[in-house]
Amino acid sequence: MREFELSGHAGFAKRGRDIVCAGVSALSIAAVNGLEHFLTVAPTVQEADGHITCRLVEVSAQDLEKAQWILQTMILGIEKIQTAYGQNYILIDRRRWTPC
Repeated sequence: MREFELSGHAGFAKRGRDIVCAGVSALSIAAVNGLEHFLTVAPTVQEADGHITCRLVEVSAQDLEKAQWILQTMILGIEKIQTAYGQNYILIDRRRWTPC
């Protein structure tokens, strides 16, 4: 994986009290922090209200391996939240990017 995007709000509870949204947000921010700290080249990150995109650019083989551990841990955490609270609040859409 070289990119992830999260968007929207979970809708589990009112804004500011939504533990599902807060959990996913915390995992994504922790992943971005880990990528920024452990990789040679920091990812490109764009944030807005209810939206984050993180892209790995110029990734060496060594950095890609580190990145995969960090990103797979984030995904595992989000999947566990989805299992606990249901698919009504979290939709995981996996896409494979292929160059033209």
